Amino acid sequence: MIDEEELAHIVIGKSIEIHKTLGPGLSKANYIECLKSELNDENIQFESMVEQEVYYKDRILPDGNPIDFIIEDMLIVNILTEPQIYEHEIQRTLKVVRSRDYPLGFVTNFNSTLLKNGIRRVSNHKNSLKILISKLFILTTLALMTLQFQALV
Repeated sequence: MIDEEELAHIVIGKSIEIHKTLGPGLSKANYIECLKSELNDENIQFESMVEQEVYYKDRILPDGNPIDFIIEDMLIVNILTEPQIYEHEIQRTLKVVRSRDYPLGFVTNFNSTLLKNGIRRVSNHKNSLKILISKLFILTTLALMTLQFQALV
């Protein structure tokens, strides 16, 4: 199974490939279709244009601003074609990452001259801490088992 860092590497690589081929200046829909095609070619599971609900007290409000991509049920990607990445786009993506308890999200602005300058990573630190604690527990358990085995030999 692929982890979120490998998946992030693939998605960023594919986004850069799309940007190198098409450059900035096209519509958001063009870049979304290209990324869909690239993800399909890699057999990566995704949902696109997913409606996001906003909860207020006992009401569900339509957001009206769908999530561009949910990839492998662990990575959120929102595509922009704006002059710059605005703070509200980063906050919106972070809110989705946290509400769905995903480890990672990206805001990708294809209107950048260099795409590496148009990508913002958002992380669910709470989720990252859980993963880190799990990995430390596994490593500690393996170390103790190794010590016990060496004591027997």
